[in-house]
Amino acid sequence: MNNNQQQQQPNASQTNAKKVRKQNAAASQNQSQQTEFASETDAQEVRKQNQQSEQKKTQNQNQQQQ
Repeated sequence: MNNNQQQQQPNASQTNAKKVRKQNAAASQNQSQQTEFASETDAQEVRKQNQQSEQKKTQNQNQQQQ
């Protein structure tokens, strides 16, 4: 490797603090969007759908055994 290539490769002392802050802000924003989505989920509706799915699964297994 020549000197130019070595200088272009970042190391711990060359961390771009502004870039890191920007990445952290973006990650924080994505996390809050995920939390918001989770809070909009209707847990009771999900349980109902899961129960219906299990019932259909059981019915299909019973039909295959006959």
